[in-house]
Amino acid sequence: MATPDNKTADTDENIFIGKGDETVWLTLALANRHGLVTGATGTGKTVSLQVMAEGFARAGVSVFAADIKGDLSGISEVGEAKDFIVKRAGEMGLTFQPDQFSTVFWDVFGEQGHPVRATVTEMGPLLLSRMLDLNDVQEGVLNVAFRVADENGLALIDMKDIRALLDAIVPDTTKKGADADDPLAPIRKAAQGYGNVTRATVGTIQRQLLVLENQGGTKFFGEPALSLKDFMKTDRDGRGMVNILVADKLMQSPRLYATFLLWMLSELFEELPEAGDLPKPKMVFFFDEAHLLFNDAPKALMDKIEQVVRLIRSKGVGVYFVTQNPIDVPDKVLAQLGNRVQHALRAFTPRDQKAVTAAAQTFRPNPKLDTARVIMELGKGEALVSFLEGGGTPAMVERVMVRPPSARIGPITPEERKVIMDNSPVKGKYDTAIDAESAYEILQKRVAGMAAPADGSDGGTGGGILGQIGSIVGTIFGTNVSRGRMSTGQIIARSVTRSVTNKVVGGAVADLGKSMGGSIGGSVGRALVRGALGGLLRR
Repeated sequence: MATPDNKTADTDENIFIGKGDETVWLTLALANRHGLVTGATGTGKTVSLQVMAEGFARAGVSVFAADIKGDLSGISEVGEAKDFIVKRAGEMGLTFQPDQFSTVFWDVFGEQGHPVRATVTEMGPLLLSRMLDLNDVQEGVLNVAFRVADENGLALIDMKDIRALLDAIVPDTTKKGADADDPLAPIRKAAQGYGNVTRATVGTIQRQLLVLENQGGTKFFGEPALSLKDFMKTDRDGRGMVNILVADKLMQSPRLYATFLLWMLSELFEELPEAGDLPKPKMVFFFDEAHLLFNDAPKALMDKIEQVVRLIRSKGVGVYFVTQNPIDVPDKVLAQLGNRVQHALRAFTPRDQKAVTAAAQTFRPNPKLDTARVIMELGKGEALVSFLEGGGTPAMVERVMVRPPSARIGPITPEERKVIMDNSPVKGKYDTAIDAESAYEILQKRVAGMAAPADGSDGGTGGGILGQIGSIVGTIFGTNVSRGRMSTGQIIARSVTRSVTNKVVGGAVADLGKSMGGSIGGSVGRALVRGALGGLLRR
């Protein structure tokens, strides 16, 4: 193993984490085997997370971290040479050198960072239905809605789009007989062709959407949608960008958080090519307070996380969970986390005792340590650490003092955040929402078009006659006016009556003849004007 320098202790292959009886490094080539950072509140988990994030950034690896309390934001500012920091660095043989790292802040609510958005179409019926905790029947109806939208060119971008679409596929029980007066009849018929879509089922889905909206879903769904490539960048010095998701408010909305996580991980997995074993990851994700993710998450989220943790390694991505107790993480996920940092746990309750035992059993034993006892004795900043080594096997657990971060410890001020936002490499790209024409607007237009008078009576003087002209034009040219759109008579009436306003119908015939003859063209147009129009006026 390469000898670390006396300033950062990092090498091209390793990140220096801490020192005890032995010096402990995290091997970059094995960092995509994922990891876990656990410990009671106030024992130093966030500092350990920051130390690891700094090491990855120095190595040119992009970092994404969900920041619950705002403490991680300090990584964007120069560290302070406080006495306890300098002392700890000296005890480890380091020369403390203040540093800061290029940081981009993200916020689903767009308040303390760049907005994070996805479209409903990108989310897809499977993820959306599972996130909404729908049953099989409700999930089937949502799949029908997405299929009908695809076949009818209805883009699903935001919440009002999916709501309008669900309303459109519900059978209209207020109308009986022919569908001629229902502009949405083709859509309803198409939906029923895939199975029975009932109003009760759609109502349940709408209520679940309301829950999501109340948690801020209206801000999450929309455009411009996030491009995950903006996460995977380096700065001008070749260091990895540190992307911080401001999650203090977001974690109060567990369903919205679950939605974001599901979408982000699935999109990342789908977009990135297979990379095999790389000398260092392309990107590393840290999810602080992971117990909030697992506690109220639907089963589908658990399954998705398990799948991603197992498979995304080959895409060059490492996933690290940060939480209080190891038992907060499901066993199937826990088994995939090879790199472990365990801070102190307190065994005051039976659940705490179970957590201590579980944590101790997950480490490779060290004959020098009583792991279960040491876990309860660790001081602030101390940790039991076991990283993968050599052939990917866990190293024996070591008791170490975690090195001090080079950047600031603790949150930044609103003024400092504003400066960073103003100089962000993605400034202006996501900050303004775009409400493009999509399913909601298209469906509204269809309904509005069908509600307008079909005889052209809204076209002013001569509108009724012009409506009849439109019908004749449609007959001659085989125009088949689709339901929900303005009739040909209305189109001609609105266009032509602008030139005949304030004229009597008889005096306007000549001007109208020229206009019709020119617009329709050739002998057919002139014959229409001389014959059909003349006949109408003689009635």
